[in-house]
Amino acid sequence: MNDYLSDHYRGILVGLGENLEREGLLNTPERAAKAMQYLCRGYQQTLEEIVNGALFASDNDEMVIVRDVELYSLCEHHLLPFIGKAHVAYIPTGQVLGLSKVARIVDMYARRLQIQENLTRQIAEAIQRVTNAAGVAVVIEAQHMCMMMRGVEKQNSVMNTSVMLGAFRESCNTRHEFLQLIGRRH
Repeated sequence: MNDYLSDHYRGILVGLGENLEREGLLNTPERAAKAMQYLCRGYQQTLEEIVNGALFASDNDEMVIVRDVELYSLCEHHLLPFIGKAHVAYIPTGQVLGLSKVARIVDMYARRLQIQENLTRQIAEAIQRVTNAAGVAVVIEAQHMCMMMRGVEKQNSVMNTSVMLGAFRESCNTRHEFLQLIGRRH
């Protein structure tokens, strides 16, 4: 796989008019291939492997929130980064998910080519599937290099997306509590 990607990076560099014999580019195709494999490692992971049985019995039926989970992804339209944070909440129904697993789920889906809107939904649905929660809420705020470095070149733009499932969709009070706790207006 790495040779395949390296060959394509060689073609890209030549297509840009670069000299592959230039000192600074001698190993760039291999480094770029390795970096892309790392940035897209979410394709090599599954939800089951990530969770790895880290569900624990709990009588808690109050909202669990994990705020400010850093995320790094690549948009599927330009292969440019979008960088931001996710806020994830769920209302347990008899079991809670290990804390680090929420961050790992965010990371697994972020490390795939896609758009932020779909990423937000994938995370929410995965948390719902794993925990069987009464409700799940995910808000992502991110800056997109495709808007900052090209096109309209708007440096301070931030995209916010949200997905509300179950109790978060059905109850204004629950939704408002979540948004207030993550510091968002409702």
